[in-house]
Parts: sequence; C-alpha cells; structure tokens
Amino acid sequence: MRVWALALLFLLHPAWGADPVDGVHVDRVVVHKAAREMLLLSGERVVRRYPISLGPHPLGPKEREGDGRTPEGRYVLDWKHPDSRYHKAIHISYPNAEDRRRAREAGVSPGGDIMIHGLPEGVGRLIYWKKGRDWTNGCIAVSNEAMDEIWALVPVNTPIEILP
Repeated sequence: MRVWALALLFLLHPAWGADPVDGVHVDRVVVHKAAREMLLLSGERVVRRYPISLGPHPLGPKEREGDGRTPEGRYVLDWKHPDSRYHKAIHISYPNAEDRRRAREAGVSPGGDIMIHGLPEGVGRLIYWKKGRDWTNGCIAVSNEAMDEIWALVPVNTPIEILP
C-alpha cells in the first residue's frame, strides 16, 4: 500500500514531466504578445527568453473559435503532448471560466486546444520559422530547439500569463 501511495505522489507532483536543466527551476511562464517573446521565470528572475510566433490576428484576446488569436490572461500549462503533429506541445488551460462566460454571452464557442509547440513535423517545417511571421491558429510557436528546452524546464501545472 505504501508503494502505491508514493507512486501516486510522484505522478501528481507539480514537477512531474520536467527535468531541470543546469539546476534551473521554472515556476512561471510569461508571454508578451506585442514583443513576440516568452519568458521562463524562477521567482522574479528570467532564466530563459524565446522569440515566438502567434496566430495571424494577434492583437486582442481570443474571442471565439477560429479567430486566429492567442488568448490573454492567466492559465496553467496543464499537460504535455509528446506525440503532437508539431515538435512536442504543452497544453494551455484555455478557456477559463471568464473566457467561457464571454463566449456564452456572445453566442459563440470559445475554442480550445491552445498549446505552446514547436514547428510542424515533416518536410518544409523550417519555412514556418524562417518566415518570422505569425502562422499558428492561436497557439504559441517556438523553434524545435527552444521547445526541447521548454519541455525539459517547465513542469506540468506551471502558471502561464499571456499579456497583450
């Protein structure tokens, strides 16, 4: 019985799924949409900084499914998707209660399945990154090298704040 309890605690621990790199502990992610930048923080210290690509209509918060916007607000990176059609992906807990309320009032679906991810797998994937343009459907994209590092540094259940 005790072994099962320890195994369960290990699986539910917030650091599960993250292997610290160079002793770095990330406890928060902040995205600045206007600056096209994602920061990994330990306390108030920025430990990593990455350029990002967003959806084709990046100004303003996500309002509905298919609007090509990246959400704005406070969320959680709630699970990892190693077999994504992109080079790894980490799910953002969008929509939250406020997002659902706004969408309901507008009579639309808020959408979902918003991720931080790398480039599309397969031939031609580098063209997306080389363009330096916003090309996702509302997700936050980084290079595959950055995604590998983010994957290793950021544990499941890490808070993320997405700012305008």
